[in-house]
Amino acid sequence: MNNQNKPRVKIFFLLLISSIVILISSCTEYKKIVYLNDIPDSLNYGSQKLAKYEDPKIQLDDIMSITILTIDPNTNAIINQGQLVPQGVLPGSLPSLSQAMNGYLVDKNGEVLIPLVGTIKIAGLTTSEARDLIKEKTAEFYKDPTVQVRFANFKVTVLGEVSRPGTYILPNEKNSILDAIGLAGDLTIYGKREDVLLMRDTLDHKIYVRMNLSNTKYIQSHYFYLRQNDVIYVEPNKSKVIAADAQATRYATIGAAVLTAIALILIRIK
Repeated sequence: MNNQNKPRVKIFFLLLISSIVILISSCTEYKKIVYLNDIPDSLNYGSQKLAKYEDPKIQLDDIMSITILTIDPNTNAIINQGQLVPQGVLPGSLPSLSQAMNGYLVDKNGEVLIPLVGTIKIAGLTTSEARDLIKEKTAEFYKDPTVQVRFANFKVTVLGEVSRPGTYILPNEKNSILDAIGLAGDLTIYGKREDVLLMRDTLDHKIYVRMNLSNTKYIQSHYFYLRQNDVIYVEPNKSKVIAADAQATRYATIGAAVLTAIALILIRIK
């Protein structure tokens, strides 16, 4: 090879390496898109202890469904009329919400006002504890009441790289982070499964927790089970950043191909 061709060869190899780097950067590592990838493929049976479940506590601004039954049907109709609590439209809810929900709003003092019974403070209690307290208060006026208490708005919000981001009303209290992700249609191929952010409000502060869905250890986490008003955020991975700039990437690839072709032509020209 003569000295005149050496610069052309260098240009060719530089362009070839650039093209390879562009292609590799757009590929997604298989393990990063698989849940619980630390479970061996050859495993026929396995088990792991779940996180300890704790009943969620009633918080301020929760909407509670409270049903009280006595021997008097007229009293039942008055007590159980509830309140129409204004709500925003939640298009991703299950079931879907109207703009007003029937229930008892826990006010800023942590109390609910029940007709014919009075004001009762239930914030900080579980639904079973609230049921026992309301039953005790109601028994002061009515004989052998039956009380049921449940969350009317146990909602969680799932944002980021999921198929259907939005706010969802869950049908029961015991829900895991996988339940919420399932309602949101699962993570997209661009979601970072190894770094999912959970945001949780308590009575006096906000908690931030990052969870790795690719590893089984998160199943034992105290935050595996959700609480009302939890927010789950799935961050985009590097592939998403590249895909978001697909046009620029496409032009760069075309440009690299054109330059490679030019370099080949120059090498062949003597």
